[in-house]
Amino acid sequence: MGEEQIERIKCLIIGSGPSGYTAAIYTARADLKPVLYTGLFLGGQLTKTSDVENYPGYPDGIMGPEMMGNFHKQASRMGADLRIGYVSAVDFSQTPYKVTIDEKKVILADAVIIATGATPKWLGLASEQKYAGHGVSACATCDGFFFKGQDVAIVGAGDTAAEEALHLSKLCRKVYMLVRKSNFKASKTMVHRVENTSNIKVIFNVEVKDVLGDGVKVNGVHLFSNITHQDSTLNVTGLFVAIGHHPNTDIFKPWILMDDAGYIKTESCSTNTNIPGIFCCGDAQDPKYRQAVTAAGTGCMAALDCERFLFAMEHSAVEY
Repeated sequence: MGEEQIERIKCLIIGSGPSGYTAAIYTARADLKPVLYTGLFLGGQLTKTSDVENYPGYPDGIMGPEMMGNFHKQASRMGADLRIGYVSAVDFSQTPYKVTIDEKKVILADAVIIATGATPKWLGLASEQKYAGHGVSACATCDGFFFKGQDVAIVGAGDTAAEEALHLSKLCRKVYMLVRKSNFKASKTMVHRVENTSNIKVIFNVEVKDVLGDGVKVNGVHLFSNITHQDSTLNVTGLFVAIGHHPNTDIFKPWILMDDAGYIKTESCSTNTNIPGIFCCGDAQDPKYRQAVTAAGTGCMAALDCERFLFAMEHSAVEY
């Protein structure tokens, strides 16, 4: 591996989505000289989103990659040290906290802000990725507006899928809810709401085998029945995948408390984790909202929590 490189800093931010960049802006303005490592996916999920119309301050909307480019530029202008690299190991057993970057460089930090986000679970189809952002989406709340008055399908059987189907039903002409098994996983309350919404049609025992399109946008999905073993085509202009998200937190599991799905637990009304000086913001700790604006908000919270922690550490005899 070669000789180990070691660097000592005050504040380390891991992740480059809205929460990470917002934390970088705030900590830089607080003169904490933050170092942010982008991770392998520079800009987070928004770089896979085409039009963003629900983030305040952009009355005409903005492309996701451009928006994250603006976040990056602003954090840099504030003085944050933005670096490309991924976290390959962590040791939170004592302060300063030890974080290894790219399996070779060691960062020793007084405080760490985790902003690693979450990754949508996909069906695993090549066509699904081909039309991502062009008719295929993992967020009905984000993208449903673009399908106003159209026929769409949503894949999933849980509460999130049901909730997103209900959201789409207010915008779209027809919503097909595609369920792989013969029953819902959603709560009875959500199932009741779906069943009582006239423009939602639930199709059980089907799997999406392919996303159909004209090379530019979606115009249908290829279905396979698990009962009749027959193929069929459903004519829709949008496909929403709601089969869950996986928080990008596996590397922190030996140290940080998480729920069963891997979302990091934070103390009520704060970004504090179970370890003093380790904070978490954005989708890595948010299984409920998962919006760019809420991620940015918790990024601000993490920066303020971090600033208070470092101030207390520097001006108190208390050991952290």
